Amino acid sequence: MAVEIREIPLGGDLRPFLGVVDYIYRDDRAFVRPLDLIVKDSFSRKNPFFAHAEGTCFVAVRNGQPVGRISTQIDRAHLDRHKDGAGFFGYFDTVDDPEVSTALLDRAAQWLKTHGVQKIRGPISLNINEELGCLVEGFDTPPMVMMPHHRPYQGGLIERAGLAKLKDFYAWRYTIGDVPARAEKAHQEVASMAEVRSRVMEKKHMDEEVRLFTDIFNDAWSDNWCSVPWTEAELRQLAALFKILLVPELTRVVYVEGEPAAFAIALPNLNEMIADMGGKLSPLGVPKLLWRLKVEGPKTARLALLGIRKKLRHVRKYAGLSTYMYVEMNRAAQRLGIKWGELSWTVEDNAAVNVGIKFMGGKVYKKYRVYERGL
Repeated sequence: MAVEIREIPLGGDLRPFLGVVDYIYRDDRAFVRPLDLIVKDSFSRKNPFFAHAEGTCFVAVRNGQPVGRISTQIDRAHLDRHKDGAGFFGYFDTVDDPEVSTALLDRAAQWLKTHGVQKIRGPISLNINEELGCLVEGFDTPPMVMMPHHRPYQGGLIERAGLAKLKDFYAWRYTIGDVPARAEKAHQEVASMAEVRSRVMEKKHMDEEVRLFTDIFNDAWSDNWCSVPWTEAELRQLAALFKILLVPELTRVVYVEGEPAAFAIALPNLNEMIADMGGKLSPLGVPKLLWRLKVEGPKTARLALLGIRKKLRHVRKYAGLSTYMYVEMNRAAQRLGIKWGELSWTVEDNAAVNVGIKFMGGKVYKKYRVYERGL
C-alpha cells in the first residue's frame, strides 16, 4: 500500500503528529514521550519563533495508520545571520521503512525548495536553541530534558534518502561526587581571586536574570556553529519556563570586576518525572509532577547552557572559570541528592569545551548527528 503524506499546517489538528510516536516506539523502553502541550505550543502561531520563521508539519499514513512524522521550517533569523541557504527539518520519527522516511524527507525538501532555500538540514527542532540531531549512539538510556531519542535505524534511513553527515554532537555523562584533584585546584584558584564572585539565579527576578544570562550567551556563543540570538518575545517565553522548572541551586552567575562574565544553567531532568505520563498532563498529573519536582526532587539533571564572555576566554588567569562553575554545580547537585548529570550538547570539533569536560571526568555516552543535502 502506498504511503500518503498529509500536511498539518500551523494551528492544525496535531493529534496524528503527536500520537504516531506511540506506534513507532511501542516496544522501546528508553523512549519518553514529550508532553503534548509543549509540542502543541511549539507549533502554535503564537510561538514567538514564528515571528521570524515559517513552517509546517507532515504525517505519513499507510492503511489509515500514521507511520511517521516530520516538521519543516525556515528560520529567517538564521538565514540573515549565516547566509547559508539552509532550511531545517525536525521532529523526524518513522517506522523502519525507507519508503516512509524518504517520502517524508522528500516532501519536506519540496516545501523548503518552494520557499526559496537551497539546503535541507536536520534534524533540528525547531532551531539551534532547541532540540538537535538524530541519535546515532546511546539508544539504551532515556533522553534528557529537551534532547531527542531515536530508533537505531533512523540515521541510516536519513542517509538512504540522500542526506550526508554534517556534524556530530556529544552528550556527556557525569557522575556527581568527588572531583579530580586538578579540577579542585583550578576551582580554588578562581575562588581565591578577590575580583571574582558568584551567585545563583533568583526566581523572583527571573525576567532580569534571563536578560543578564542572554547578554552573556549572545556574546559567548556568537561565533558558535549556527548560533542565533533570542528575540525579546523568546526571552519572555524562556523566563516563564524557568520560573516553573528552574532549580536555583543548579545555576551559577559569575562576576569579574563587578561585570557579569559567565553563567551556567542545569535543568532538572523533566523526562525523569513524566516518563509514565505518556505525553498527557491531566488535572491529576499536575500535582503529581509538581510533587516530583519540588518535594521528591530530581535524581538527574542536564547542564544545558554555559557561557563565558569572549574577552575572558584567552586570559590565562581566568582559564579555570568553566571548571570553577562545574565544581560549584557538582557540590550543589550533591546537596540536592542528584546522582548524575548530562552535559549537552557539545560540537565534535569544539576541542576546548570537550577537553574541559573530560578534565572533570565526563564521558561521552550519546552521539547525535545532523545531516544535510542540497535541493
